[in-house]
Amino acid sequence: MSLVVIGLSHRTAPLDVLESVVLTPAQADAVGRALVCGDHVREAVVVGTCNRLEVYAEAATFHGAIDEVVAALREAVGVDVAGLRDHLYVHYEDRAIAHTFSVACGLESMAVGEPQILGQLRTALDRARGVGTVGTSLNLLFQQALRVGKRAHSETGLDRAGASLVGEGLDVAAEVLGGLSDARVLVLGAGSMSALAATTVARRGPAHLDIVNRTRGKAERLAASLDAGVREWDDLPAALADADVVVTCTGAVGHVVSTDLAGAGLAARRAEGVRGPQVYVDLALPRDVDPPVAALPGAHVIDLEAIGARLSTRDGGSAVAAVRDLVTAEVAAFLVTARAQQVAPTVAALRSRAAAVVGDELDRLDRRLPELDPASREEVSRAVRRIVDKLLHTPTVRVKELAGRDQTGDYAQVLRELFDLDSRDVAAVSTPPNRGGTT
Repeated sequence: MSLVVIGLSHRTAPLDVLESVVLTPAQADAVGRALVCGDHVREAVVVGTCNRLEVYAEAATFHGAIDEVVAALREAVGVDVAGLRDHLYVHYEDRAIAHTFSVACGLESMAVGEPQILGQLRTALDRARGVGTVGTSLNLLFQQALRVGKRAHSETGLDRAGASLVGEGLDVAAEVLGGLSDARVLVLGAGSMSALAATTVARRGPAHLDIVNRTRGKAERLAASLDAGVREWDDLPAALADADVVVTCTGAVGHVVSTDLAGAGLAARRAEGVRGPQVYVDLALPRDVDPPVAALPGAHVIDLEAIGARLSTRDGGSAVAAVRDLVTAEVAAFLVTARAQQVAPTVAALRSRAAAVVGDELDRLDRRLPELDPASREEVSRAVRRIVDKLLHTPTVRVKELAGRDQTGDYAQVLRELFDLDSRDVAAVSTPPNRGGTT
């Protein structure tokens, strides 16, 4: 297993750079397919969230894999590699495993410990399976990462340590408005992130909550669960004018709230005698709110970058330390298991060879002693197989133990040399990803 993670996130890139590399699910699938069809990447999973874009790869060669990943991303997003180079990070082998587990636990998120990342990783893995870019290595890595992430939330106080992005944005809105109890709040969008935002808003007890979405049916279902109102998408200018707080996360490609639209809403508020400020909480990437809106008199805009800056000053304390210790222990255990599994195909090939030898010898026995009755023949067969199993048991168990403990020795190769195993026989019991389509 040669794991490589290449990507950029809110820790290494400003929001405008992250906006430039947002991939649609179809684009992410295309990147994965392109990579496994090359010469240097055997498996690939592409993970894109509101604050990161990462490619997880099982690499045949380190430098070749990096070149192919960068080229595939450049092709997908149309951004010059030189513009990304300063923001990219690369993790390899044990550091790649540690990074994957840390991401799953929420340690690498803007809001430390946020649980949404687990669903995002699971979705990325499922999509990669669907297009046939995942094999044994990355499936094992992601499944274990998901288990580690669940442990982090169930066994530590991480959930209490990290504030959510939505909650932090609403805290800013409350600071600007002097509280939310008298505020009218509008949520733009009805997807998973918008649903989380609307639920969080409802728990804060605003004076009124409205949902607006391009598809009215989705807005109605979300509103019904929260006892909220629904506004028509075509009525967006009036809905904005009525709102003291606008929380938006639509997933649209362009700006949903233009400077002109926001300016018209502010003018309408002033015309109606509303003197208080208006706050936009923009949780989208790419951003839903045109950045110049922040310069309009009476408008306050807080986006992911601003939220991240606030959250970066906080320390999760003992809970984060406990999760880091958990990750360290899980990485060590994973490495032991992974190294032991690397010899598994060779052990399987050895047992297959032994079974073939036993079969040949029993056939020879049948030819030499055709008069042997079936009961005697079966007893001889069982005895021979028991002898072979006992002879193979100790070396195969021992080689797995040694491979799990020792990072330097190629015990699988030693086993192949000792028993003259054909590498093609070993490859036959391995499970490469399906590169041609769905699995």
